Amino acid sequence: MSAFYPSGLVWFRRDLRAQDHAALYHALRQCRQVHCVFVFDRAILDPLPRRDRRVEFIHASLAELDERLRQLGGSPDSGLIVRHGFASEEIPALARILDVGAVFSNHDDEPQALDRDTRVRTALARDRRAFHTFKDHSIFERDELLTQAGAPYSVFTPYKNAWLRKVNAFYLSAYPVERHAHALAPRPAWALQLPPSLESIGFESGSLNQQLLPAGSQGAERLFNDFLGRIDQYGQARDYPAIKGPSYLSTHLRFGTLSVRRAARAAHALYQSGSQGAGTWLNELIWRDFYFQVLHHHPHVVERSFKPAYDAIAWEEGPGAQALFDAWCQGRTGYPLVDAAMAQINQTGYMHNRLRMVVASFLTKDLGLDWRWGERYFAEHLNDYDLSANNGGWQWASSSGCDAQPYFRIFNPVSQSRKFDPQGRFIRRYLPQLAALPDAALHAPWLAGPVELQAAGVELGQNYPRPIVDHDRARARTLERYAVVKLPTAS
Repeated sequence: MSAFYPSGLVWFRRDLRAQDHAALYHALRQCRQVHCVFVFDRAILDPLPRRDRRVEFIHASLAELDERLRQLGGSPDSGLIVRHGFASEEIPALARILDVGAVFSNHDDEPQALDRDTRVRTALARDRRAFHTFKDHSIFERDELLTQAGAPYSVFTPYKNAWLRKVNAFYLSAYPVERHAHALAPRPAWALQLPPSLESIGFESGSLNQQLLPAGSQGAERLFNDFLGRIDQYGQARDYPAIKGPSYLSTHLRFGTLSVRRAARAAHALYQSGSQGAGTWLNELIWRDFYFQVLHHHPHVVERSFKPAYDAIAWEEGPGAQALFDAWCQGRTGYPLVDAAMAQINQTGYMHNRLRMVVASFLTKDLGLDWRWGERYFAEHLNDYDLSANNGGWQWASSSGCDAQPYFRIFNPVSQSRKFDPQGRFIRRYLPQLAALPDAALHAPWLAGPVELQAAGVELGQNYPRPIVDHDRARARTLERYAVVKLPTAS
C-alpha cells in the first residue's frame, strides 16, 4: 500500500503482543503517529459467565502489552487505550475522536468477527477513513494454499505436503516492529487512566491460575522456552496425560501472546535438523492452519456437518439424552479416564489433547449425542477455545468433518485408559475417590471384586458411579446409527 496517513489506529484483538505483529508493523510504517486500542467487546463478553479464565487471561495480558508499548514508544504516556463497549461502535467512534486516517487490524475469519468487521468498515468508510487488515495468526490462510484445480483442500495430508513445499523464510520471518516504534503516539489525556479493572467490566477475578497459565508475552516466552527443552520427546510424550508432554502453548497461540511465526520458525528449523518431536509439533501447527482454511471456505461447518450426509444421523434426544449429557459434563459417566478428563476441564479450563479425542468419541459414539452439544461445552470451558479448531476437532471425532476418522473407529475408553495412563496417575489426580484402587482395577472399577472395592473405599453408585452405558452395546448401536452414511471417500 502506498497511502501515508498523518495518524492511524491499531485495533488489537486476538494478537495481544507488541512484537512481530503484522498490523502494528504496517501502521507504524504508514502513519506518522499510531494509537493503539483494545476493546472489551460486549458482543462477546455479555453472554459469558461472570467468572471466566479467558477474560482474566486477556486482562492480565493487556497490562503487559500496555507496558511494552510504553517501552517501545519511549514515553510513559504511550501505551494502550482500553475501551469497554460494542467494538462495532467503539472503533468508529474512537477513530473520529482521534481523527485517524485509517484503522489497522489483523484478520479474524470467524463469522461473527467478519460481520463485526463489515460493520466497522462501513462506518469508517462513511467518515472517509480506511480499514486495513492483515494475516497474522496463521502461516497460510484463505486462498494461499489451493489444489492444482484451484479448490481448497479437504484432506489434511495433501494440504500438509503443500504447506511444507511452500513454506520458506519469507513466511516465517518476524515483522520488525521495534525499528519503527518511534511512531507510537502518546495517549490523549482522557486515556491516561489505567485500564479498567475486571470488576468494572462486570467480571470476577481469581479463576485463572497464573502458575499453570502465565499470561502475556512473557508468560508465553517462559512456556515456549521450557517446551523447546523437551520438544524432541514430544512425539511420544504428548499422548500421556500424566506427564509433561504437551507444549501448553495453545492459549497463547489463541490470543496471540505468542506469534505463530515464531512457533513455526523454531519447529521448522528443528525438524529440518532431524528432530522428529519438532516435526510432530509442526504438524499440529499445520492442522491449525488447515482448520482455519476449512472455516474460511466452508462456513456452514459452524452449524452443520462438513459432510452433508452426516446431518441425517439421528442423535439421541429427550430427557434421557439430557441426563446422559449432564453426566458427561459433570464427569459422572463411570468411566474413570472420561470422568478425570472432564474434571480437568471443569477445574482448570484445560484438557489434554488425547483426552479431548477420548471424551468426544465417548459423547458421540458411546452416548449417541450430537457433536454440537460437546462442541458448545468446550467453547464455554476451554481456555484455548478457537472456533475453527474446536469445530474441526469435534467433527473429526464424530466422523462428520473434513478428513475425519472413519465412523467405525470408536475409541474404547478402557483400553485408552490402560494404554495412555497405565499407572493411573492422571486418574488418581482428578478422581481421588478411586486413588486406593490397584492399577489393574482403576480403569474399569465395575470389574473389580467386592473385597477389592471395599478395601479401596469405593462404593459403586455411591462415591463413584456405575457405567452409564455398556461400551460394547453402545458400539453396536453407533454402527446402526451411522448406517445412514455411506463410507466417505477421499477427495
